[in-house]
Amino acid sequence: MSIPNIITSIRVILIPILVLVFYLPFEWRHLAGAAIFIVASISDWLDGYLARKWDQHTQFGAFFDPVADKLIVAVALILLIEEHASIWLTIPAMVIIGREIVISALREWMAELGKRTSVAVSVIGKLKTTLQMIAIIVLLVDEPNSLVSQLGLALLYVAVVLTLWSMVIYLRAAWGDLTRDI
Repeated sequence: MSIPNIITSIRVILIPILVLVFYLPFEWRHLAGAAIFIVASISDWLDGYLARKWDQHTQFGAFFDPVADKLIVAVALILLIEEHASIWLTIPAMVIIGREIVISALREWMAELGKRTSVAVSVIGKLKTTLQMIAIIVLLVDEPNSLVSQLGLALLYVAVVLTLWSMVIYLRAAWGDLTRDI
């Protein structure tokens, strides 16, 4: 087990901790939840950086890193949907989670065709992930309907635009294979 894979595993371990903290009956739970998500977000960058720097790429890491990312984002968005109880947060959260399912399935299918690299992570995808993480942190840090929360929601909508844009890029890259007869 390499250090980058251990860091990825820690990100998954942080998920139930985030959920537990989110439901604590303390005023500081928002700040603590945001702090946990910040650690998870930094670990997402750190594990990839270390894997590249130390040339510690593993099959487990290639599989588990994106799974860890999608899990913590989906769980955080679900927690926020419940807390905000607003269609204005639910819609972008559904788009983000739905896109992740579509692109994961697309990558799996393209890998079966031996064309996984045609749907590799793009710069727009990385920018989308960064903005998504920032938006979630801002949304976690304060109560619903606060000014900070409204800023987080605005950032989430920008992330949704990038989410849809990156999905179009991936689908266009795979379109020839998607529309070919079997």
